[in-house]
Amino acid sequence: MRVRILAGAFAIVASQIISAASFEADSRRGAEIFRDQKCTVCHGVGTQGASAPDLARRLDRNYTPAGIASLMWNHGPTMFSAIEKQKMEMPRLTESQAADLFAFFYSAHYFEKPGEAQRGKALFASKGCGGCHALTADTKSTGPPVSEWKSLASPITLIQAMWAHAGQMQQEMQARHMAWPQLTSQDMTDLLVYLQNLPQTRNQEHSMTVPSPAGGEELFRAKGCAGCHTNERSFSNLIGDSTLTDVAAAMWSHAPLMMKDPSRAPKPVNIDEMRSIISYVWAQQFFSPKGDAAKGQRIFESQKCASCHGGTGKAPQLSRETGPFSPVRMVSVLWSHGPAMERQIGEHKMKWPTLSPTEMSNLIAYLNSR
Repeated sequence: MRVRILAGAFAIVASQIISAASFEADSRRGAEIFRDQKCTVCHGVGTQGASAPDLARRLDRNYTPAGIASLMWNHGPTMFSAIEKQKMEMPRLTESQAADLFAFFYSAHYFEKPGEAQRGKALFASKGCGGCHALTADTKSTGPPVSEWKSLASPITLIQAMWAHAGQMQQEMQARHMAWPQLTSQDMTDLLVYLQNLPQTRNQEHSMTVPSPAGGEELFRAKGCAGCHTNERSFSNLIGDSTLTDVAAAMWSHAPLMMKDPSRAPKPVNIDEMRSIISYVWAQQFFSPKGDAAKGQRIFESQKCASCHGGTGKAPQLSRETGPFSPVRMVSVLWSHGPAMERQIGEHKMKWPTLSPTEMSNLIAYLNSR
């Protein structure tokens, strides 16, 4: 699947306090950092001939914050070696710059799982989508033809379109004696890959724009979201490290439950309001993934982190007093201290610790609990 990256396509304002600073993560600045730090010497973005993977074509990874931190952390020694061979100066990233870089990566990779067009084509038929939506305007259909769907270019627009038309779609399905089709995140991804690569849609520029969450909390309450999504059902608990595709699938499958109760029926939300609401919800968890501190402690011990970071003076002790820690900070630390850490690890005849996205989240939770 081809993805055209718009450098200014994605902007997230994180309201969380990280290292005594509130970060505004903006993919436009992230794109500049990616270029200025000479990352393109090895990594292309939608280009050919790069010596390392083209980041615009790697759609099979977990691009949540913890996933990005895990990917970059595990890749550290390879990057350090490549930088040394190129005789380049080691880049330095502040936490705010790392946040911008995260936004840049996320703007280009909003599928964390590989999608398959053939599966999407089969789903479009088996879920009955084609019964209402023709692929082109040349064929008569009840709903707008796929070729006119603006929602294919942006996950936020997709979510808003699904929300706005849920009631109308349910009435049409009932008239056709159809059950509401359930969609998993993988289903949604496969459908999008199929529909975005049709001859009539493949030239659309894919973008993500999530503005400042200012006003999002007020809308969250005014539209009735807060009436249901509190405590254990709060979005911060439900969303966690989900991608926007996960959210779109969950909202689709959840729509009939809301429409059964008139008091919970979806209120109209236009695209700007949806962007504000999503941004408000997203900002609460984008840079603060949930993790299991007990499991994080086991990782800290099994990876022998305490041999250097145990308060013996060899390296800074890692605790919430020197934190708070986040995926952003882990990446910033990697670039600032990674080469020195690699040398110390080599002197101790140890291997560079690798962490999965879940392990990264758990380790961060433990460091913030110490």
